[in-house]
Amino acid sequence: MKPEDPAGTRPQRLAIKQERGHITYDALIEAGFKLLMERDIEDISIFELSRVAGYSVGAFYARFRSKDEFFDALINKHLEIRTNTQKRLVASLSRTALVNDLISNVVDYYWDHHIFWRAVLRRTLRDPAYWEPFRQHFNESTQRFLERVETEIKRPLSEKEIRNITFAFQTTLGTINIAILNQPGPVFIGQALFKEELTRAFIQISGLDTLLADRTA
Repeated sequence: MKPEDPAGTRPQRLAIKQERGHITYDALIEAGFKLLMERDIEDISIFELSRVAGYSVGAFYARFRSKDEFFDALINKHLEIRTNTQKRLVASLSRTALVNDLISNVVDYYWDHHIFWRAVLRRTLRDPAYWEPFRQHFNESTQRFLERVETEIKRPLSEKEIRNITFAFQTTLGTINIAILNQPGPVFIGQALFKEELTRAFIQISGLDTLLADRTA
């Protein structure tokens, strides 16, 4: 029979094991995003992924049953990162910098992670249901922005104003997605002009220039 651990040591050992498990998990996720900045997920082996993370293949399979399951974990991390970033920006940016800095952050993130995001988009084309968590993220992000605008103008938005702002967000994300999938041009996502034009389009579609001007009138 296995001897009992001395009193008080089992919880501590369990906590240490759990902490190490989280460190390994996070290292694998970080390695995944790093490698996906260079090439597609299909071209990344589990051996290479584990090596870059600093762990064995066995450590990978102790946490993920397959590369598909690992990719799902990357998506969950992506949604966590984008949610936390958007919450912070919407809460902290000044009124004058809100749209410009928010769109700049979104464009920069998706351009930096365009190989990862292209893989996501390709999966959603094969299985539309795969898009559901992203749709929920989009709706929650839009709602936070709407609440911030209402705080700025000190009144509830009308249905038409909500529709305009929501469509501006939809147009922004759709333009980014198209640019990442096939770079149609003539303005490309890696150019500064892309952010400038996307910001201008967002402001025009949303009507925010009028809304925020009314606030200062």
